[in-house]
Amino acid sequence: MEAAVQLSLSLVVLLALVLVVLIRGGHLKWPAAIVAVLFGFFLAGTTVAPQIHDGIDGVTSTVSKLNP
Repeated sequence: MEAAVQLSLSLVVLLALVLVVLIRGGHLKWPAAIVAVLFGFFLAGTTVAPQIHDGIDGVTSTVSKLNP
């Protein structure tokens, strides 16, 4: 369970960095960024959130198995 929390935190930090880069690069304006963040918060509170989390866990476990 602790590894899943670390993975989720790492993914949140990575996505936050991507969001900052997109905003600073002019590819994403502040209103769109706010909508994206709010969408993420609202999506996390729905019944779809566990399926998204399971999908991310599946992808990360597959990628970790590819590492020699």
